[in-house]
Amino acid sequence: MAIEQGPPTADNPWPVALLGAKLRDWIDRLGTAWVEGEITQWNVAGGNVYGKLKDVEVDATVSFSIWSSVRARVPADLKQGARVVAAVKPNYWVKGGSLTMQVVEMKHVGLGDLLERLERLRRSLAEEGLFDPSRKKRLPFLPHRIGLITGKDSDAEKDVKRNAQLRWPQVEFRTVHTAVQGERAVGEVTAAIVELDADPTVDVIIVARGGGDFQNLLGFSDEGLVRTAAAAATPIVSAIGHEADRPILDEVADLRASTPTDAAKRVVPDVAEELANVRQARARLGLRLSHVLSVEADRIASLRSRPALASTAWLVDTRAEEVARDLSRARELVDRRLERSHADVGHLTARLRSLSPRDTLRRGYAIVQTTDGGVVRGSDDLDGATPVHVTLGAGTATGTLEPDGPGPDGSGSGSGS
Repeated sequence: MAIEQGPPTADNPWPVALLGAKLRDWIDRLGTAWVEGEITQWNVAGGNVYGKLKDVEVDATVSFSIWSSVRARVPADLKQGARVVAAVKPNYWVKGGSLTMQVVEMKHVGLGDLLERLERLRRSLAEEGLFDPSRKKRLPFLPHRIGLITGKDSDAEKDVKRNAQLRWPQVEFRTVHTAVQGERAVGEVTAAIVELDADPTVDVIIVARGGGDFQNLLGFSDEGLVRTAAAAATPIVSAIGHEADRPILDEVADLRASTPTDAAKRVVPDVAEELANVRQARARLGLRLSHVLSVEADRIASLRSRPALASTAWLVDTRAEEVARDLSRARELVDRRLERSHADVGHLTARLRSLSPRDTLRRGYAIVQTTDGGVVRGSDDLDGATPVHVTLGAGTATGTLEPDGPGPDGSGSGSGS
């Protein structure tokens, strides 16, 4: 029976076989494609391999199968966690309605390719300034609580805690167990950094792992994880424990420790060492204080032995002599000033007397005034017999004056009684 291939409608639907055939045809057109990813599942059954391949950057996974005929051509050391490139051919199985990726060829990602990619990312982050020493935060001298990100029951966890508590028994830990390799490592470590950074009681965060091969450490060079560590407000210590191929997390961390044990020693001070330092500081302080006190005591003794402080009578005597000398000079100056002032007064008195009308009167002159106080200067000032008041050189007199014709200079004169 021929299968109708017209447009499907509710009245004229396609059979399931037709839909499956069309899907198979469309998928077959894709052909073979090269893909890159990380093997997250590797199961061998009947000589065939059934596994899953995950994208190394985003959350995307596809299933794949390697038939026994192809398996002989792929590297024998492939396993879960390996980073690979594979030539896959999508295959849609119409009868079962499933899509599989048949691997035609598979090989490890070249180490050179990985290193080149990491180097490009490293340069890009360096240009942004994420490796700049000036942005690295100082670790607290004595952290009260340490955030630890590591694998559960790992040697790294035991090393960090044992060495930290040996150095400072009161130190506390908040541990977040995560995968430290494989597909879950990046997401879990990133989430742990965010979680511990948000905890105000955590003073420093240690990311610890006991080393490993290059591919196992690739997660610690993930750009998202690295940027999360760089943005954290809490100081971060990278203790991945791999010296030859340093992950990028080592570059952005505020401190890189060569091993988890080294991290514990760099983060936590040694109580015995610190007590010894305190004792040494106290001893140095005591010696310094004793020296200063000794110098000052000698200085005070030297000052007290000087004549000025040995006997205080000289101070009073010296001041008394100065006061007597100043008093004598003051008296001399006052007497001199008084004499000068007396002489000045005498001169002024003589001048005043020489200018006084009274001296003129003593020479025989007189001042004649009418009863109303007017001064009589000539007979014209008299109106008949005029009562007058006469001021003499010695005493006064009264009388009457009458005009008596003009005087020698043509002015009027008078006669009186």
